[in-house]
Amino acid sequence: MKFVDEYRDPQTVRKWVQAIADMTTQPWTIMEVCGGQTHSIIKHGLDQLLPDKIKLIHGPGCPVCVTPIAYIDKALAIAQQEGVILCSFGDMLRVPGSDNDLLSLKSQGADIRIIYSPLDALTIAEQNPDKKIVFFAVGFETTAPTCALAVYQASQRALDNFYMLACHVRVPPVMQALLAAPDNRVQGFLGAGHVCSIMGYHEYHTIARQYKIPIVITGFEPVDILQGLFQCIRQLEAKTYTVENQYKRVVSEQGNIPAQQLMQQVYVEVDRQWRGMGNIALSGLSLRDEYAAWNAERHFAVADIQTDESAECRSGEVLKGLIKPAQCPAFNKACTPEHPLGATMVSSEGACAAYYHYRRYQHD
Repeated sequence: MKFVDEYRDPQTVRKWVQAIADMTTQPWTIMEVCGGQTHSIIKHGLDQLLPDKIKLIHGPGCPVCVTPIAYIDKALAIAQQEGVILCSFGDMLRVPGSDNDLLSLKSQGADIRIIYSPLDALTIAEQNPDKKIVFFAVGFETTAPTCALAVYQASQRALDNFYMLACHVRVPPVMQALLAAPDNRVQGFLGAGHVCSIMGYHEYHTIARQYKIPIVITGFEPVDILQGLFQCIRQLEAKTYTVENQYKRVVSEQGNIPAQQLMQQVYVEVDRQWRGMGNIALSGLSLRDEYAAWNAERHFAVADIQTDESAECRSGEVLKGLIKPAQCPAFNKACTPEHPLGATMVSSEGACAAYYHYRRYQHD
């Protein structure tokens, strides 16, 4: 398959591993931001091929994982109201709230539907004019444009029974929060290719300069990741701190301008709580006042729901790169995909899920 087989070629992988080994003279700690990259690293064992001096840590690159419990509880509260059809991507259904999850609620009779596009929720709204259709919108900048399009089209069609519970988050602010933290360990970033395909990487230049840290926008296949690591380590060894784009076949510096314009029209940047990480300034996207009629938080009066995080789940430390999943005492014991304590164990991009599927019998 074009652009897949070439980037999984074992001989090419060995070439880049050797190039990294030949170049590395001192220890470096590098964080990949995207959960898709995390799964590729663990699935293909890339971290085990690298020199011992290179330490990869996993960042908050899974939007499901960083969705705060309060928003799960808001979705649960809405789904239990009379006449509501709650629509969601499938990976949100197993994420635990305070006392329940959406899948359990569905089994108890709530009308909760898995959809594959936000626009599917509009169709359901048109087909069910006597119901209130709520789409639970979670994601980084990658999925935010299609969710914005759903709200925009609802306004154009004058759909008065469609609402969106928006919990979108932005990548640059969380990168800055990690670098500013007193326990920061990150010396270089592999940037999220999917996010940058929408947003470009012009925002990252300021971060690289301010914190003197290399950032390499990277794809998701083994060769992509190793090339990105090579570029990042080359900068660290040379003490240079710029933004590079390994993923040129998909990403441009300015990104998808029409998608960004639609997001700016529909959303406003707001402070947002991140699961296990606390409040991060201007890291979220919420619907503008012009689209308040489609804002589920306002319509269903759930905006004030607040919830404490689990004391047993250490996913916040995993998301900040402070521990590996297997270092959590609950990993593969009290916390499994069947009985998760946190979202990192159930999301398809969660670090704990990656370690459970590929490394649960190994010890870091």
